[in-house]
Amino acid sequence: MRFRVLSLALLATLLVAVAAVVVVTGRSPATVADANAHGAPPTTIAAPAEIPVRPNIVLVLMDDFSMDLLQTMRSAEAMRRQGATYDRAFVVDSLCCVSRSSLMTGQYPHQTGVLTNTANLPNPYGPIGGWEAFSANENTHRSVNVQLREAGYTTGFVGKYLNQFEPGMTDLELPAGWSEFNALFGSAYDGWGFASSYVEGGELRTREHPIPPASASDAEKDAAYAGTVTQDLALDFIRRRTPREEPFYLEVAPYGPHSRVNGDTPWPEEPLFPPAMRDRVGHHGALGNCGRVDCGDLGLDDLVGHGDDQTDNLPVRADGRPAPGWKPTTTLLQGEDAVVDLRNRARMVASIDRMVERILAAVDDDTYVVLTSDNGFHLGQHDLERGKGAPYDSDAHVPLLVVGPAVEPGVRRQVVNNIDLATTFQDLAGVAPPAWRSGTSLAPSLADAATHGSRYAFFEHTYAPSLGMDPDKVYSGGTIDIIPSYLAIRSRDALLVRLDLDDDWESTDYAWEFYDYRDAPYERSNSYADPAKQGEVRRMQRRLERFARCRESGDDAVPARCRALTR
Repeated sequence: MRFRVLSLALLATLLVAVAAVVVVTGRSPATVADANAHGAPPTTIAAPAEIPVRPNIVLVLMDDFSMDLLQTMRSAEAMRRQGATYDRAFVVDSLCCVSRSSLMTGQYPHQTGVLTNTANLPNPYGPIGGWEAFSANENTHRSVNVQLREAGYTTGFVGKYLNQFEPGMTDLELPAGWSEFNALFGSAYDGWGFASSYVEGGELRTREHPIPPASASDAEKDAAYAGTVTQDLALDFIRRRTPREEPFYLEVAPYGPHSRVNGDTPWPEEPLFPPAMRDRVGHHGALGNCGRVDCGDLGLDDLVGHGDDQTDNLPVRADGRPAPGWKPTTTLLQGEDAVVDLRNRARMVASIDRMVERILAAVDDDTYVVLTSDNGFHLGQHDLERGKGAPYDSDAHVPLLVVGPAVEPGVRRQVVNNIDLATTFQDLAGVAPPAWRSGTSLAPSLADAATHGSRYAFFEHTYAPSLGMDPDKVYSGGTIDIIPSYLAIRSRDALLVRLDLDDDWESTDYAWEFYDYRDAPYERSNSYADPAKQGEVRRMQRRLERFARCRESGDDAVPARCRALTR
């Protein structure tokens, strides 16, 4: 393939960047004799000075990955050293299907019409979430893979797609814009015993991945593990295109570290968060494999804000009067159980870490690799159980890292929203983003870490009781059903949330929360009514209220005044 040397100005319009990661902690990594000890070759990431005209793009989108797990990943540490780190990256809604829909389209939930994880039928509004809402609102043709395919990219998908895109729940057809589509269906949450899709003759077909017998060896079980199947399919896609005749876009979406959702486990005493066999307690040392960190060193201190007294976090009215609280008065998730879950989640991430290392080793120098998550995850913080959906850092803050041609290593100061990714990917491919995308390209900051970008990100969350099979309801103790609707605005140092405490969609009951992260690295106390904070509160409140008036949907062009609100 021919290369073209680009000026910095042109490079700024072509590069893709998506990398937000809080700097990996200084905790001493676990001792590893050599790279092969954890099943992958040494990670080396080339960053040539020349930029391909149409580079490859690999997006690794983890599931429910929280920032407390980032310190465990060797691949993330390598990407942080050699690539772009965005330490203020957030998701538009910390809920799987809503976030993924917005990432693919570059649009807010009010534009996509995907407001919840599942369709939530019957209700008077029609499908409001899941694949049904995504399809009914014609989001398939707005997904970035469609525009990249039209631009000559081979497009591939591997792993978790959208909730309720399942055999038997819908007439399965190949979603628009995918050359290859290897979706692992919902049973893959449990680690073993699932079906997946593939494309043959332009048609979507399915195949089974049965549960190995209990007598099978650990190696046989791990070969059938959802994380391994995802890895193998992703690497096969990459290797069949190296060398290549046309560029490719590949989204790799592992199910880890999401919990299992089926009480009928494949083998007795399966953990709620099921790691690969090789990473479990007793299989990789006494406490198992937690990557760069010894499992015994992971504890409640890693769950930032855990145990904080929530009595000073109650929402308040616009005039400062107290409003009813919406959270439980105490969490039922005991500290020791939270630590068990944290360590098993880290063990699950070990298989993702190996996959990312192998992807980095398999791609060529023309390729950008992006690592992020669909949302974070709380484990008892805020007096909530296990889960997500809240606007707080535990839930909305995600890692975002990118390596690739001519990316300048270092931390970027801008605020990033995951709706920025679709626009960035199109920018990289040399395709002008359509007027209905809300996201802002991160390309200018890839080659120049000092480039200024967005100063604000907006969040949208819609309250809806979980009807049908919501995979996040199983382990959450019901808290997924109590988080109210909200709009929020996030800067580098502060969060302002407008809660709607009335669960009737036809009426409102607003209350406010404000947190200044210069006071504490988590939401220690609601300072909305603090006189010392009024200047910042009012500035952010005016911007949020202007955002609330931006209600375009579908293919409607986004006005310049709405785009400017993040700047």
